[in-house]
Amino acid sequence: MPLAAANPHKPLERNHMTEPPDPELARLREKRLQEMKRTMTIETQTPHGEVLDLSTSDFDETIKSGVTLVDFFATWCMPCKMMAPVVDKLAKEYAGRAKVAKVDVDLNIEIAMRFGVQGVPTFGIFKDGQMVHRVVGGVGYEPLKMALDTFL
Repeated sequence: MPLAAANPHKPLERNHMTEPPDPELARLREKRLQEMKRTMTIETQTPHGEVLDLSTSDFDETIKSGVTLVDFFATWCMPCKMMAPVVDKLAKEYAGRAKVAKVDVDLNIEIAMRFGVQGVPTFGIFKDGQMVHRVVGGVGYEPLKMALDTFL
């Protein structure tokens, strides 16, 4: 059975499947999706001991309450790469007591400048939104553990 030809004089019915999306609606949906992802990341990853990957969009919200260890790193930095397993271990060990996060300073220059990060790796301990301690360099597990214990 042949398909009927479309009547050019009849207005098309609204169909959400064929009509192009409204750009403002698409922007709002994307914004809401990002907020939901960020909330899920903060609420679901932290208790399980995973390292949070922060950016300018979620940094302040993440550090605003409790204790957070932030690893300011760069992907090209060899000492940063050597410290990654230490940061992972601390995230697991302090799950539920402190958040452990990382910030790529090359992608988030504003955050690095705001906290005076001049070399990587730099580790900042934040308590209720304020940086309370800083450790610079690939110092290993014990100095970071001791610093975290001081502020818990």
